[in-house]
Amino acid sequence: MKGTLKGLLGIVAMAPRSHFSKPTWPKDTELVSLEFVLRAVADCELYAQYTIALHAWFLQQIQTFDPELSAYLHDGESEKPFALTGLNGEFVAHSRTLQLARDRVYRWRVNGLSAVAVAGLATWLKQPPPEMVIKDTPLHIQGIQVALPATTYQQLRPEDIATAPKEMSLTFTSPTSFRRRGHHLPLPWPRNVFHSYLRRWNLFSGQVVPQDEFLDWVDDHVIIQRHQLQSVKVAAGKRGSVTGFTGAITYGLDRKAQAHGEFYPLFFTLGRLAPYCGTGHKTTFGLGETVAGWQGEQNLVAVPSAQALLAERIEELTVLFREQRKRTGGDRAQNIAENWATVVARRELGDSLQEIATDLGLPYETAKTYSKLARRALREKDEG
Repeated sequence: MKGTLKGLLGIVAMAPRSHFSKPTWPKDTELVSLEFVLRAVADCELYAQYTIALHAWFLQQIQTFDPELSAYLHDGESEKPFALTGLNGEFVAHSRTLQLARDRVYRWRVNGLSAVAVAGLATWLKQPPPEMVIKDTPLHIQGIQVALPATTYQQLRPEDIATAPKEMSLTFTSPTSFRRRGHHLPLPWPRNVFHSYLRRWNLFSGQVVPQDEFLDWVDDHVIIQRHQLQSVKVAAGKRGSVTGFTGAITYGLDRKAQAHGEFYPLFFTLGRLAPYCGTGHKTTFGLGETVAGWQGEQNLVAVPSAQALLAERIEELTVLFREQRKRTGGDRAQNIAENWATVVARRELGDSLQEIATDLGLPYETAKTYSKLARRALREKDEG
């Protein structure tokens, strides 16, 4: 099914160039969400952790006209001033790879979360690329549109808080998770959810709010009124697997919440920020995609079987390698176990060491060493 790179690029060359209106927005915009409409130009494959290559493609696009901005988007803040979704569309069922069918349409979003990032997106789209290339897989760009209103942080604030509803619903359409004490927390606990939004707000809005005081207010006054959630495991980011959740939740406020004149409206403001910034961690690798309101299951992004199987295998191996290194505590042992597990699991799927090293950001010789050490550890387990 997977054609050669030469053949695929030949199809792209023959495909007509897209003619679509380029999205625009006011110069003072600080938040924007863009949706790319993509078409597979041939039957082709994506590997399970393709969001790594998608992330790299986006940064390379920015680097072509502004290397400093690309570096800033990659390394500039503790929270990244952008969010990326995975591809949303129908994949052909297959256990090892994600297979795309010719002429099938897929959608992808990139959100800018700061004035600098949004200005960079505007410059990029003055001459939008004709296709997206994820490693060797080209997707023809048929259109680009503004998916959420271009706005500013100040404009997110409710105009009349007195008439605001006393509840808020959010739907987490792609796997969502938080880091807590070195582990994943696959639950939308109010403090964790609003902490993730507040971090972005404090970094990019220019309107800093006392973090601990606000989160204590959340603990005291925000309640979960209803939820419809399911847990899911996915391979996301550069290494390891993530246990997350998808589904919908409604948060309410108790009768004393309004007593704090600043935090009460901020609760609703951060809810409006959520669809732009996403929820939790790894939002630049397709996790934590969030929409406003209580949405049905049809809006959830299904985790393809290839991603689920890879995630399960990575977790299984991580536990094994971590147990073998139980005398070595701390994050370093966990990181090594995740690296080893990711290398082994992806090699089992047929990925080359060079591809794995590139995705993990490792020198080839380091990835080769990890592979040897991991295989030795597996042999010792079998012999034991």
